[in-house]
Amino acid sequence: MQLDPRHVATLAAILETGSFEAAARDLGLTQGAVSQRLKALEDRVGTILVRRGSPCTGTETGRRIAAHANHVGLLEAQLARDIAALSPGGPARVRVAVNADSLATWFLPALSGIEGILFDVVVDDQEFSADWLRRGEVAAAVTALPRAVAGCDIRPLGTLRYHATASPDYVARWFPDGVTAPAIHAAPALRYDEKDELQARWIRTVTGKSVAPGNHGLPSSQGFVTACLLGMGWGMNPAPLVADHLTQGTLVELVPGVTLDVPLFWQSTRLLRDVLDPLGRAVRRAARRGLAIPD
Repeated sequence: MQLDPRHVATLAAILETGSFEAAARDLGLTQGAVSQRLKALEDRVGTILVRRGSPCTGTETGRRIAAHANHVGLLEAQLARDIAALSPGGPARVRVAVNADSLATWFLPALSGIEGILFDVVVDDQEFSADWLRRGEVAAAVTALPRAVAGCDIRPLGTLRYHATASPDYVARWFPDGVTAPAIHAAPALRYDEKDELQARWIRTVTGKSVAPGNHGLPSSQGFVTACLLGMGWGMNPAPLVADHLTQGTLVELVPGVTLDVPLFWQSTRLLRDVLDPLGRAVRRAARRGLAIPD
């Protein structure tokens, strides 16, 4: 199916900016022209591509078409040998998926060293970020999947260590006799979202049972640490975010020495290997620094 590149670029602009008005400004068009282009593309494809709202979001088909447009832009930039200067319409865009804890600890320095590319970062659990690659919606991802997604290269990054932590007062209140299954069931915990299984995995390691505590839903890595400091609950916090607190004693481990290690991998689309190699090298350098586990 042949799609008009102008219509595809308009779709991508709507999804990148979140509105028809902003897309019109970016493209130098009227808002009516943007609507007409999108309607022509939707008629051509035969399905709705954008969910109207604040912001506008893409349907699954719309996101795939927009991602394809970004990939084509990268390939054109690669052929031109100068992404920053020669990519049509300005710098190329790369969409990557990464888990929140990596984003909050070690990942951003990798992006900061890459010039000539604009990044769209999708945040998802490391157990699910590979799904974005399978759907073709991102060009690369930090994932816990140790097997390469079809059409992707994979490189190991290292291990992100997690500590089950809480404030000393919280531990004294909820675990006066140690961490037992009944105490775990009663004590409020923190959970990032419905995909977050780190607490459940740690509980099984310690108690040998599947125990479901009451959870505060808190989709923020830094928020997890703050909530633990405030005594709201206990949570699985990445070592780089709590190392100082553990040293100072403002946070303590529920069971000293019992940690949870999550191996991470970098997967990137093989079709864009030459373009993505500099980013992959930067990610691996950042991981060597940020994921190092003290002896």
